[in-house]
Amino acid sequence: MSNKKILMITGDFTEDYETMVPFQTLLSVGHQVDAVCPDKKAGDSVATAIHDFEGDQTYTEKPGHRFTLNATFSEIKAEDYDALVIPGGRAPEYLRLNKDVIAMVQHFFKADKPVAAICHGAQLLAAAGVLEGKQCSAYPACQPEVELAKGVYADIPVDQAVTDGNLVTAPAWPAHPAWLAQFYVLLNR
Repeated sequence: MSNKKILMITGDFTEDYETMVPFQTLLSVGHQVDAVCPDKKAGDSVATAIHDFEGDQTYTEKPGHRFTLNATFSEIKAEDYDALVIPGGRAPEYLRLNKDVIAMVQHFFKADKPVAAICHGAQLLAAAGVLEGKQCSAYPACQPEVELAKGVYADIPVDQAVTDGNLVTAPAWPAHPAWLAQFYVLLNR
């Protein structure tokens, strides 16, 4: 696997596992991963939340770790990256309001670069208008947003992932093995 330069766009109350696990895993196999958040710089941190499935009608939320950003949002250019990772959690709901974030997401689709989004990351994809005709999995509560964005909601088990073109998506962190394995395939094409 050739080393890639990967951009991760995240923010406060990103899902802990959906941020930490791909960040560390991608680093461990030799990729460069730059984690950024609007209005923050390298060395700043974002709060994370742990979303768990405990038999309730939706996930529960608990405080997670602080996640330290290693790049400065205002200094990066999407054109300099080979791929994009969008973690879930609550961050995508407000990141989608940032025009610079939207433009970055759109760049990866226009350039047909690999994109991995998980859980509520689909909210950012929907807002960027990049889902038309694409299969996209997400946390089930995001199904209406995927469909309103003219995407095809992939209703798959929580531990599975789906790839459509340059996009790999999954419902939540239990899918990490499948989601990351499919992302590796996209990174090697």
